[in-house]
Amino acid sequence: MTARQTVIPLMAVVLSLPGIIHCFQPLFSFDGTSTTHRDITRMAALRKTAEVCRDIALSEGRPFSLIIDDSVSAGKVQRACSVTGTSTSLLSTVMFQTSIAKMYFSNAIVDVVYALSEKHHFDDETFQGGRDIITAGVSAVKASVKLENFVAGRWTLGRVCHTLQDFYSHSNWVELGNNSPYTTLIRPDQPLENLAGPSTPTCRNCTGGSCANNLLPDLMQQGLLTSGYFNIFSSAKPAGKCSHGGFFDRTSKQDPVGGINKDNVGSSHGSLHHKAADLAVNATMELLEDIRVAVGDKNFLRLMGLSQSSVLCFVIDTTGSMSDDIAEAKRVSFDIIDRKRGTQQEPSAYILVPFNDPGFGPLIMTTNADVFKDSINKLTASGGGDIPELCLSGLQLALTAAPPSSEIFVFTDAPAKDAHLKSTITALIESTKSVVTFMLTDVLASRRRRRSVQGLSPRTITQSEAQLYHDLAQASGGQAIQVSKSDLSLATSVIEDSSASAVVTVFQVVRNPGRPDNFTFTVDGSLRNMTAYITGAPALTFSFTSSTGVSQSSSQSNGLLASLTTAGNLRRLNLNTDNQTGLWQISVNSNSPYSVKVTGQSSVNFIYNLVEAHEGAHGDFSLKEGRPLSGGNASLLISVTGSDTVNVTEVTLLDSSGPAEVNGSLQSMGSGNFLVTFSGVPAGDFVVRLKGEDSSSTSRSTPSSFQRQASTRIKTSSISVTTQTNNTIVEPGSTISIPFTVATTINGVVNASATETLTVRVNNDRSYASTSPSTVTIAAGSGGTANGTVTLTVPSSAASGTDVTLTIEAENAAASDINYAVLRFSVTAKVTDVTRPVCQVVTTTNNCPSSSSLCASSQWVFIANITDGINGTGIESVTIRQGNGTLNTSTVAAAGGENITVATYSASCCSQNVELAAVDGVGNVGTCVGQARESTTAAPVTTTTVNTTSTGGHTLSISHSLWITVAVSLLWK
Repeated sequence: MTARQTVIPLMAVVLSLPGIIHCFQPLFSFDGTSTTHRDITRMAALRKTAEVCRDIALSEGRPFSLIIDDSVSAGKVQRACSVTGTSTSLLSTVMFQTSIAKMYFSNAIVDVVYALSEKHHFDDETFQGGRDIITAGVSAVKASVKLENFVAGRWTLGRVCHTLQDFYSHSNWVELGNNSPYTTLIRPDQPLENLAGPSTPTCRNCTGGSCANNLLPDLMQQGLLTSGYFNIFSSAKPAGKCSHGGFFDRTSKQDPVGGINKDNVGSSHGSLHHKAADLAVNATMELLEDIRVAVGDKNFLRLMGLSQSSVLCFVIDTTGSMSDDIAEAKRVSFDIIDRKRGTQQEPSAYILVPFNDPGFGPLIMTTNADVFKDSINKLTASGGGDIPELCLSGLQLALTAAPPSSEIFVFTDAPAKDAHLKSTITALIESTKSVVTFMLTDVLASRRRRRSVQGLSPRTITQSEAQLYHDLAQASGGQAIQVSKSDLSLATSVIEDSSASAVVTVFQVVRNPGRPDNFTFTVDGSLRNMTAYITGAPALTFSFTSSTGVSQSSSQSNGLLASLTTAGNLRRLNLNTDNQTGLWQISVNSNSPYSVKVTGQSSVNFIYNLVEAHEGAHGDFSLKEGRPLSGGNASLLISVTGSDTVNVTEVTLLDSSGPAEVNGSLQSMGSGNFLVTFSGVPAGDFVVRLKGEDSSSTSRSTPSSFQRQASTRIKTSSISVTTQTNNTIVEPGSTISIPFTVATTINGVVNASATETLTVRVNNDRSYASTSPSTVTIAAGSGGTANGTVTLTVPSSAASGTDVTLTIEAENAAASDINYAVLRFSVTAKVTDVTRPVCQVVTTTNNCPSSSSLCASSQWVFIANITDGINGTGIESVTIRQGNGTLNTSTVAAAGGENITVATYSASCCSQNVELAAVDGVGNVGTCVGQARESTTAAPVTTTTVNTTSTGGHTLSISHSLWITVAVSLLWK
């Protein structure tokens, strides 16, 4: 068995080695000058998104003033892409930056999961293997987008980009003098040419400590392509071959010594690092362009996460007593749709998940408001049987389908029959950072259910049953609103509030058990339309005091500071913060559990992700799944959104149930990004609070102190759950194995002396068949870990592009501690059609006048036959890539059974160029290019005659039909 075949057994050893990373640095450049995979991915995504927005604007006759270069930021692109964006518009870049972050985190994880895989890094001259990874991954991305599974598409895309980008660092493409990307890497129908053969020498020894000229002259003169060999275990490599280079590459110590990588400015060929990085950006943009053409501009922008608004997501109980609730959900959603349709605040997508018992779903996700309206119109309240319903099963579908950081609203008047899914739902909430608010109608005031009458159980929730919903709401930063059915319309105002643009959380706290307390929060000049929500028992009282000393108590429904609306356990206050920036105070008097949440609208916000360090001189960070370890260190990557003038001064972990705070150590990573490290985080539940100064011109005062708080809780654990999966792309009908390791820890260090049995639970949102151990036992002397394997079987009927989210949970014997891993897989059928559609130009009229002043009075026509071959997947779409004319298509069948798509394009002679893009069923893209010819008189048209059979079974001559088309076009003049 070779070293490359020992990836899984040796992974634990590899991850413990410092400096193992051998590529562009994944996330951070600690030398301050090198370009990282994060930089490359982020820049390519921003520039390509801006280009798409520019093209859309030009096609619609709108101005587009953004200069697309390396200075673009998420905020600049978001504003430039906004149809109504102005310098004072409230625009949130949270979704956009979160989506890009998912791509570069997925990119970075390749160096952990595939550290020893030569094909994932284009090491060892594995050009075919590297290209196979890229093309298979691109096919999977296109399939995911086709089914609107954008989260899975981003995760796959990030991994693909890593391999593509490594080509420019690890091969000699740059040294050969190439100034443009190697397009063949994303074109599986093109041959890989000029590869150095397995016995062809490629390098000579580096001399004098310099590797600048170690590539052999013959190799360079012949233009042969090579890449360096890399191995941390053996120095063996084929005779005369180049090495990757670096301290941990043992092959670089054997003749020819040295290396050729350009991973950073200090690498063997570090002088070419920035040129390699620039080419990697351009290559990534080329790949993104291929995906864009295949999926269309609208879906491409959704893949990039570019949206001014969140999704509108409802999970609704449809049992017999819910008719009033369904009617209210319909009313509030229709109101939001009708008020915001066609504006920048229109929801980016609509999600509906019905549930009852024994069923739940299907999930309906659409960007068409009328489809959503029709779906919710069709909901009927019927049945019921026993009281509990499958609420959490429906919520699980919503959490895995909605974009990260979504607001999800659950309507029910019954307890959850599937309460065993609580830990799974909590894991998904923490992983997606989505906020869940429960609309609970007719909750009993006491903890005991009313007695049944004549054998019929009343449809009510006891306080103890409602606690499950309160716990999940608290974990997500949402609310559990208990209200009568008659007052539900007063409570659903929170849904309208959340649908506003650029909503931020300024302050949030939960007290359970309750106790009287005083809380402060900062109102900054960028905040508008502030709202406070207080939930709690009827006896709860409170007061507000503004920064100017004005006060208002809960007994005043309308005062100088707020107008108050009460519905059930919810108090909603519209705050008046005009000219009252600074420190505000809330005083709450209650011994029962309560929550306080203060929101507003502002472009200034932040996103965060847990990251974990890989130690060593060239170490870096990668995304951390699951909960941080109790007593250990924790690191966050914080990205400030909406302002380029923010100075972050403090990031704190706040204990959600007490006064404890853990302050982080900040390190600026540039462009509004901060690496924050916390030492010795104690056991407990925490939320992230950020404070700073904003000196932007949009603030009412300069500089302005501000604070923001994350909604989702961070809970620590003494259990560690890690997984390794060699592939996140699975085929229909296949079974995959996912090894996992569980450990218990003390103060963040594995406890090797304890013996403990932990419960294992595995769930997936598609209900696919799976096997897993119910328990794992950590035995003393085992190193403090226990291993297990999950198998997941994908049905052969699963559609290509489907995604499946798998959670693996481990819980201690006392059921007091749990941790988890969340994995997302893309189901993609193996693509056998790698040939792009072929275009045959049939005719181009040449009747355009030579004088430009006469062009508006004349038309020209371009006609082409587009085919995908007998064994192809068929032409799925033909679109205009360049040109301002009109396109019509029709399909005819050739005598040999091959379908031909006839594309007829007509345009004014003022627009004399056209490029059409043809996409087949698996996303292969072909192009047709045409140009009008100038003439003073209409010249005869040359045509190609192809006898075909139409779908009606009649034989026709394309030559004859095209003559008719051209004749008609001449009459348009």
